[in-house]
Amino acid sequence: MTFSVLTFDEKEGVFAAAAATGSLCVGGWVLRGDIESGLVASQGTSPSSFWRDDCLRFMYTGQSASEAIDLAIANDSGRDYRQIIALDKFGTTSGFTGINSVSHASHITEQNFAVAGNMIAGSHVLEAVKKQVNSDQAPIDQRMLNALKAGKDAGGDNRGLLSAALLVLSPSHPPLDLRIDYSSDPLSDLQLLLDRSKKSPYYDWLSEVPINTDRNRAP
Repeated sequence: MTFSVLTFDEKEGVFAAAAATGSLCVGGWVLRGDIESGLVASQGTSPSSFWRDDCLRFMYTGQSASEAIDLAIANDSGRDYRQIIALDKFGTTSGFTGINSVSHASHITEQNFAVAGNMIAGSHVLEAVKKQVNSDQAPIDQRMLNALKAGKDAGGDNRGLLSAALLVLSPSHPPLDLRIDYSSDPLSDLQLLLDRSKKSPYYDWLSEVPINTDRNRAP
């Protein structure tokens, strides 16, 4: 169904997330983030938007990624059909994969990094994503897109891919929230959109909007 990845660059204070799926609108369904909270990816056979939003809210109030997930899923009788990973503002990560998630389903959580997938070709898909993130020297937005490409090349979603998304939150730049909601080649289209976001006039306009280190910025 879906694979997603979260990471945190401690040196730059930048959070980044990416996801791809064989269904529609992966960005809207799966990814959420806040520069003062961290990142969440909520997915699965029956993904819960409540998990996603509650987990982010718990991390904002000071809960760790693990504590936030525990609180978000505690009273959900359908949790065995869902999957979630979270990364808090300190780079600590945690995850949960319900036992009824469509195989292959698993997650990997480490300091500053988390990846999860369900209905994927195997655990090697997640390992390929991890390897790409850890070895790539590209800017973080391109690195995350490259990680999705590595996951696809390793087998990806068993159904193929129809949507993809990229989210980057930086203290010194406006948020980057790019989504391809339906495409026969969503990763190529996401690459085109990422490239376009770095060109005028859009890129020039970004220098005029508020950022975390200058919330009063204007033309």
